[in-house]
Amino acid sequence: MNWLYNTFWATWIRKACTVLVVLAVVVPAALLLPAHIGAPEQCAEGVEKSAGECIGVNGSGYDFGVAEIRKVTEAIRKENQRVGEKNSVTVAMMLPLQPKLPAERKQLRSELQGAYLAQYRANRMEKTPLLRLVLANPGADYAQQAKVVSRLAALADSPRDNLRAVTGFNLSLGATKAAVARLTNELKIPVLAGRVSADEIANPDNPTGRLPFPGLARIIPTNRQQADALANFHGGLRDAETVLVRDVRPHDIYDESLAKAFSRPEPGPPGPKDQVFESPGINDPGQTGNHFSLIGHNICESDAHVVYFAGRPVHLRLFALKLAEVPCHGKKYTIVSGSGAATLDRYLSDDDWKKLRGDGGSPTITVQYAAPGHPDAWDVALRTWEKERQAQTGRKPAAADRPAYLTDPRKELQELRTLIGEQTAGDIGPVQLEDSRTMLVHDGVRTIAEAVFLANAQAADSIPSRERVAAEWPRLEAAHRVRGTSGWICLTNGGNAYDKPVAVVQLDPRTRRVAFVGLGWPEKKPQPAECVVPSGTG
Repeated sequence: MNWLYNTFWATWIRKACTVLVVLAVVVPAALLLPAHIGAPEQCAEGVEKSAGECIGVNGSGYDFGVAEIRKVTEAIRKENQRVGEKNSVTVAMMLPLQPKLPAERKQLRSELQGAYLAQYRANRMEKTPLLRLVLANPGADYAQQAKVVSRLAALADSPRDNLRAVTGFNLSLGATKAAVARLTNELKIPVLAGRVSADEIANPDNPTGRLPFPGLARIIPTNRQQADALANFHGGLRDAETVLVRDVRPHDIYDESLAKAFSRPEPGPPGPKDQVFESPGINDPGQTGNHFSLIGHNICESDAHVVYFAGRPVHLRLFALKLAEVPCHGKKYTIVSGSGAATLDRYLSDDDWKKLRGDGGSPTITVQYAAPGHPDAWDVALRTWEKERQAQTGRKPAAADRPAYLTDPRKELQELRTLIGEQTAGDIGPVQLEDSRTMLVHDGVRTIAEAVFLANAQAADSIPSRERVAAEWPRLEAAHRVRGTSGWICLTNGGNAYDKPVAVVQLDPRTRRVAFVGLGWPEKKPQPAECVVPSGTG
């Protein structure tokens, strides 16, 4: 130890040098290390690494490591930069932003494209305030939503950010419901539910007391409304002709709600009992294929030819394939499901399409579901209406006689297609309207913009409050109805879209496309003239 003393401490000069060296090393370390030790790893501005995912809120172009959305996130960055700190408000898209499956990444791209295109259009309507768009990642299955909701609360309180609405919400789960409940009840932040269709995430249409989700609006029909629309479209099915196959996995309120909706009473003697299975996860088939083979043989022995399926796309795909493999004396089935199946075609491989076509080229399985929209819907529906009217009157109807509930959405869709085709809004990657996601999310952000514009027109300040924006949801009917690409959006006092049509579509194995079949109306008939919501429903 003598050499240490002699080297560093034997004289006053050596003591002074040693102290200076120690200070030069220790002080910077003391200042720098606490900022890094134990602090979460940053993925990007406003986004931190948590449980292996990048969780947080960003509007500066971060793509969350998903190459499929890189072009559209860059377009959002440019539009936000153009808006800057002008008279503007923020809208957040809250949904899982790091999906693993290729089909889910394409779905995500479609949804962000719809949000961006609506932002782009709203910011060029010569109305104020302008819209800034941010992306909020709550993690897979919304498992880390609490952190993100807290961050959104800070953005809502910030006079610089002025968060005035949260949308997205593409999975009906318990965690999704918890996020919506906190945003609307505790934080008073308006929410427009995007693709969640579970009845459990909705307000009653005839509220007599406090709403369970004050400030919530929806533009997609609930599962009950979808089931009503499908039943009205098919008409007169007897109980013995149908069977329900349902997933009983806990905490998936989409499956629960859809099963409940499909359990509506049907005439005639009772049909076969529900066929239940339990999947291990939203995107995990597990051993369900074995169950589906057994279920298929049981259904074959019944009179049922229409199968209601309450489950997720991964399991619907497998069920359809297993049912197609069951030899059943030439029997043909129609499998009917809800809007969650809207991108089922993206889960199908070449071999899957071949199995669905069947050996003889005549499919034994038809997969049909209620989609929130379809790009062929309005042209086909108008031609059908004109044929029916001509058969009634003996003459071809004039253009002025066409119903606005068909012509308004058709015009809106044409304008969106032009914007996409000419790339006026920039290159945002390939846009596929057939899956309905781009259309519906576009209409959701468009609805938010209309509420913000109405609130701003009545606000004393240049930026309307959260409460003022939420108060405009029930005003969006009649004169202030939103002309969406997926149909008229006319909100009840509970914030639900009144009699919004569903596009009944089916997989066509011959063309490998999603084919439009017809429109289904929850109330059995189209929306009233000028979309005035009738008393007793709102």
